[in-house]
Amino acid sequence: MNDLICLGAVSGSYGVRGEIRLKSFCAIPEEIESYSPLTNEDGSQSYTLTLTRAIKGGFTGHLGGVETKEQADAVKGLRLFAPRERLPSLPNDEYYYTDLVGLEVYDTGGALLGTVKSVQNHGASDLLELTGAELKGTVFLPFTLAAVPTVDLEQGRIIADPPEGLL
Repeated sequence: MNDLICLGAVSGSYGVRGEIRLKSFCAIPEEIESYSPLTNEDGSQSYTLTLTRAIKGGFTGHLGGVETKEQADAVKGLRLFAPRERLPSLPNDEYYYTDLVGLEVYDTGGALLGTVKSVQNHGASDLLELTGAELKGTVFLPFTLAAVPTVDLEQGRIIADPPEGLL
């Protein structure tokens, strides 16, 4: 399991005074501010975060060390992380996306289907992006209890019952 969990990303600058546009990945989006200071992906840089207002698609805010529009433009795409120990424990049927990436996916008969490349959410529900030698390209498996009855983080695997015709 990763020690850092991605909580949000800078999507650009906002205005001319160094504010940033921020997309939060938290279940309650505004709670990203409570995990400040946040770090970059490798943990080498730390940033304080102060949200200023909600806007369409996220928030605006101030990021420590970013004072000008040019600096805000320069950090576009920066993903912001917090250490796992600062995040709440999850119930048994909930997972951090980062814990699912890399898990092997097997069907109910024990055949390897592929590996989770990423977790996507385009509004309706979560989808597991699967890749593998036996798959013809990328497959998106609905991350529902019906399609994914078992997630075993200790064994590093997922048992899936894909909908008819998906594979």
